[in-house]
Amino acid sequence: MLRELRRRWGSYKYRFVPWLALNLRRQRRTLRYVPESSQDKIIADEDVFETLLKTFKALFINDFSRQADILALLPEVKCQYLELLTVEQKRSKVNSCNHQGQHVFTPEEVLFNTLGFSVSRDQSSLVSAGTGVFVTKGFVPKGTVVSMYPGTVYRKHEPIFFQSLGNPFIFRCIDGVLIDGNDKGLSRSVFRSCSRRDQLGPFQMSDESWLTATPQNPLAVGQYVNNCSHEKAANVCYQEFDVPRHFPVELKQYLPNIVYSHDVESHLRCVVLVTLRDIKQGEELFSNYYTVVS
Repeated sequence: MLRELRRRWGSYKYRFVPWLALNLRRQRRTLRYVPESSQDKIIADEDVFETLLKTFKALFINDFSRQADILALLPEVKCQYLELLTVEQKRSKVNSCNHQGQHVFTPEEVLFNTLGFSVSRDQSSLVSAGTGVFVTKGFVPKGTVVSMYPGTVYRKHEPIFFQSLGNPFIFRCIDGVLIDGNDKGLSRSVFRSCSRRDQLGPFQMSDESWLTATPQNPLAVGQYVNNCSHEKAANVCYQEFDVPRHFPVELKQYLPNIVYSHDVESHLRCVVLVTLRDIKQGEELFSNYYTVVS
């Protein structure tokens, strides 16, 4: 029992904020510290943007019947999506005998139809590691965005002490920005509060469904990707991505991140997980919490 507790603490202490504060000067390397000249870019930000845009558009079209209030306020955007929906329906009719209405896929099916793979949470292959993330269908090439790290985004000096207590899901970005990916307790309440605070009429600025067992955005499971071990090498790496201001407003409902401070004028920080090699169906994803590309 004691050995297992030590092992779990050894895996999580580097993401535990009070521990980070106490060890900031003594253990710089364990804090994902990198020189200012370093970056974490495995692929270009443009590629991350295009992948998210492609996936979110597919999710939007699949859920088209629920988007009436949004499209009523965006007539030009509605025309664009109607054209895309027509193309999608023609494609579906080729592969299906059911011509009655729009066929609605699950988010995992949409992900597979769009990017050629699907991912989901399941019991980890590592002993006592709890939940992990697996490629459940398809094939993921090297250099692909395979998941996202959801949660509330805290800027430097914003209050996160109580949320961090006993919380193994605090992710520290290179510049000190923190993302709380815990879907339970106080963290869950904070995310929901901030998400509903920022909603503008029918326009949701973030996705709350990652807090449930059935996320609307099937990529939003990155907080459950386990750290690598001697037996299981890392096959994905974290990459920070700032959502550009021109990101389509109708697609923000699929972003699994929200800023804690409403009055902060800055880009929304997201973290995606990018594959370091080809990953086949059935493989579990493993990251390295401290890997940064220089």
